[in-house]
Amino acid sequence: MQRRQRLGVVTGGSLLEGLTVRLDAGTSVEDVRVGKFVVVQGQRFTFFSMVTDVRLGAATPKVMLDPPPADEFFANVLSGTTTYGELRLDPRLMLPLDGSTELLPVKTVPHHFAPLFEANAEDFQHVFGREEGSQFMIGSPLDMDVPVCIDLNRLVERSNGVFGKSGTGKSFLTRLLVCGVILSDVASNLIFDMHDEYGWAARSEGAHFVKGLRQLFGSKVLLYALAGGAFDRKSIDGEIVIGYDQIEPEDVLLLSEELNLNPTAAETAELLVDAYGADWLAQLWQMDQADLKTFADEKSASLASLNALKRKTLQLKRLGFVRERADLSPIDHLINALMAGRHVVLSFGRYDDPLAYMLVANVLTRRIHQRWREQTEQYLHSKLEFDRPRPLMITIEEAHKFLNPRLARQTIFGAIAREMRKYSVTLLVVDQRPSSIDSEVLSQLGTRITALLSDEQDIDAVFTGVGGRNRLRMVLANLDTRQQALVLGHAVPMPVVVRTRPYDETFYRFIEQRTRRARDMVTAQREADELFPD
Repeated sequence: MQRRQRLGVVTGGSLLEGLTVRLDAGTSVEDVRVGKFVVVQGQRFTFFSMVTDVRLGAATPKVMLDPPPADEFFANVLSGTTTYGELRLDPRLMLPLDGSTELLPVKTVPHHFAPLFEANAEDFQHVFGREEGSQFMIGSPLDMDVPVCIDLNRLVERSNGVFGKSGTGKSFLTRLLVCGVILSDVASNLIFDMHDEYGWAARSEGAHFVKGLRQLFGSKVLLYALAGGAFDRKSIDGEIVIGYDQIEPEDVLLLSEELNLNPTAAETAELLVDAYGADWLAQLWQMDQADLKTFADEKSASLASLNALKRKTLQLKRLGFVRERADLSPIDHLINALMAGRHVVLSFGRYDDPLAYMLVANVLTRRIHQRWREQTEQYLHSKLEFDRPRPLMITIEEAHKFLNPRLARQTIFGAIAREMRKYSVTLLVVDQRPSSIDSEVLSQLGTRITALLSDEQDIDAVFTGVGGRNRLRMVLANLDTRQQALVLGHAVPMPVVVRTRPYDETFYRFIEQRTRRARDMVTAQREADELFPD
């Protein structure tokens, strides 16, 4: 076993408030950062912990009232005796010393003066595993070059979130996660790519270009675009058109803020649906003033509300991909590809505004969810493995627009988040303002990967439903602006701060090697089946 470096001893604490550690005289307080992964060696358990605060202490208040001269000699004399460094720890897992390898949740605390050690590579591997199978390296510790892995099988079991303020690398974190899911083949991916950052090459913060998913995974990833989105048809696998009859009141109400709808819009839309069914929007747009008045009189509706709904929803009609009649085969092809294990990036091209993004995402996701629900019901009836629906992860950006408290109970995205994995469909929500997302939805997120947030409300929101949130707030608030994230939840054994994995040539080569190895294994299995048929 690798030798650990001792840092200090436990001097107090509780299960509720965490542990207090006094640093040894030879350990500089400046060498210990908030978020550091450390190990406390108890008498019966090894406690894996995170540093949540770093403080200065003194054995007597007199030295603070009358500080010595600012001299290195005096500082060295006093250090470790009269003055010392102090840490606050959040113990998260404990490992019995009886030879068991099972990690347990912390239910007790170590004894007084239990030694604190810096975690070594073996500790990280024991807790976070090694990169193989569904274990995927998301990054490294802040002060070590060893992998920190997340369990992708557990990741896709629930909806998850990637949060961080603008410029902290949310898109790169999302790319990493999606690449891992594709590599490990644990789920299909549908990415609503609002700013064209995932399909083909995209520009990074440093102004150089990085590879998109299609370049990395070839035909495993299909590229779709909206009709009229200014894409070369030869470079995409299909164009999406939304017909008037595919737009439901739910879709329009989701756009209340963008369309500046009146509070009566929902009731008015339902009256139109009752009268005209799926053609409600087409009929509304065709009505002249006399028709509107007649409808209002017959249905006891507000003429002003009808006029307002028509006027404001006409913005949808002007979108190039919204047409009176739409061929559903491209959408069916997209859904079939997802069910068959492929991955889809839907690029929005010139339609890079919330109105188009929210409309398309809601219309398609509702149809996809219906298909997965039908497949799940068929599987539950037949009990045949062939009928089991493939897990699907849907990535949405600007998630608060779909999942804010006003809309979360009305949209298909809110339903998916609350269902967890009932129909094998989960969300990967990407947002810079988690405080604008409904608290019930946040509490259902299994894993949260959070870069720097500066707003107090956003920081509080990230920890909705998380135990020990007060101790973790300090960790999140002290992340660097770039390439650092706090990972916590269902896909990792304990919260951990990582230096995120670079999305660069080294990563591209890793994907190429893993893809080639998987292809060789499939070929070998096929040849074995031919040599030794059943």
